[in-house]
Amino acid sequence: MSNSNKLGKVYLVGAGPGAADLITVRGAKLLGKADIVFHDALVDPAMLDLSSQAIQVPVGKRCGKLSSAQHFINKRLIDAAQKHQTIVRLKGGDPMMFGRADEEIQALKKHGIEVDVVPGITAALAGAAAIQQSLTLRGVSRSVAFVTLAQGTDNLTDSEIQKQPIQNPQADTLVYYMGRKDAANIAKQLITNSSNHTSNTPVHILEAVSTQNERHWSSTLGELAEGKANDWFDSASPALIMVGEALREKQRTSHEANNEETNKQAESLNSSSAEIHNSLQDSLILTNSRRSA
Repeated sequence: MSNSNKLGKVYLVGAGPGAADLITVRGAKLLGKADIVFHDALVDPAMLDLSSQAIQVPVGKRCGKLSSAQHFINKRLIDAAQKHQTIVRLKGGDPMMFGRADEEIQALKKHGIEVDVVPGITAALAGAAAIQQSLTLRGVSRSVAFVTLAQGTDNLTDSEIQKQPIQNPQADTLVYYMGRKDAANIAKQLITNSSNHTSNTPVHILEAVSTQNERHWSSTLGELAEGKANDWFDSASPALIMVGEALREKQRTSHEANNEETNKQAESLNSSSAEIHNSLQDSLILTNSRRSA
C-alpha cells in the first residue's frame, strides 16, 4: 500500500502460451515485486506462485462463461494505481495480440497512469515450436496471418454475433485464435473463396499449447469443413487452428509415424492369417505430453 499520493505504475505482462516456464525473465521479475496482480483465467497457477506476496485478482475473460466486462477491468486497474505502486496485469500469450490491451492502455493514460508493456510468447509461435514446423517456408509460404473471429461484442446479442461474417485474410499460412466454434465454417469459406487454399490444404489444430494437456489434430481443410474435428475439440481448452502448405511436411511426417507404429503392432501379433487394416484415415489424433507446466 502506497503512503504517498503518487500514482502507481501498471505493467501489462505477457504470460506466454501456457507453461509457467515460458514467461519472460522480465515478466517473472515483475511478478516477484508486484503489489497486486490482475490475471487472466487461463494463467497457470504455477505462474501465480511467482507473485505469492501480491494480492491476486482473477479478471479473465472466457468465451461462453461469466467473466469480467472490459470496462470493469479498466476501472479496477485505475483504482489499483491509486493504492499500489506496482500493478501487474497478467495477460495470456502476448498482451498486444488479441488481448484488448489498447483499451486498457488508453484508459490508464487518460487518468495519467504510467504503463509499460512486457511482451510474451504468443500461442501461434509456441504452436509452431510444438510441432517443430515453421509457419513460413521458402518457395511455399512467404506470408502469415494471425486471425481471430472474436470481436468487441459486449453490447451485441447472441443472434447479432452469429450474423457477423467470417473474414479470412489472403495469406499463405493462417493461424486462427479462438476459432473452435467456427472451425467447419472457416474451412468451408477458405475452400470456396481463397486462392491459396483447397480442400487438400493441410490443417493442424493444437489445444492447450505448451502444457501437459497439449493435444494435436492433423488433417485437411476438406476434413475440417465436414466437421471431422467437431467431436475432438475439448471446450475447456484453448484451441489454435493452423492452415497452410507450410504444414505439409508435418502432415506427411505424422502419417509416416502412424504407418510405422501400425506396422510394428502388426509384427508383434506375428499372425500371418490376421487381417491387417493398414489404411490410414485422413485425420490423425495425436497427444503430446512432452511438456509439463
